[in-house]
Amino acid sequence: MKGKRDPARDFPGKRWLVNLLRAMHLVGVVGIGAGVLGEVPESRWFGFGLAALVSGLLILSLDAWSRPSYFREYVGLAMAGKLLLLGLLLAWPAQRFVLFWLILVLSVMFAHAPAGVRHAIWLKRS
Repeated sequence: MKGKRDPARDFPGKRWLVNLLRAMHLVGVVGIGAGVLGEVPESRWFGFGLAALVSGLLILSLDAWSRPSYFREYVGLAMAGKLLLLGLLLAWPAQRFVLFWLILVLSVMFAHAPAGVRHAIWLKRS
């Protein structure tokens, strides 16, 4: 069944850990937004970008570990894509403004898509 978590791949406190990582991720995103949109020197906000990237990678890793089908679903593909774009944002100063808005719009559209879309299988096993 798509989206089904393996109960063997769970641990006490995992939900709170993921919530803490999501909070860290949002703090990072707000810091990036303030830096990029406010044209603040990179040295004052780059740490927020790293916090968003690291917390996002940890969330992605936990989700993939918890649900082996994660990367075959659109949700896994979208998360990996957003983190790739975030890495580009940190590495490509000339395109930061555009990348910030692209990541933000894609995040909102995908987060609020119906579960049937987010968890649909894009990579079928043969």
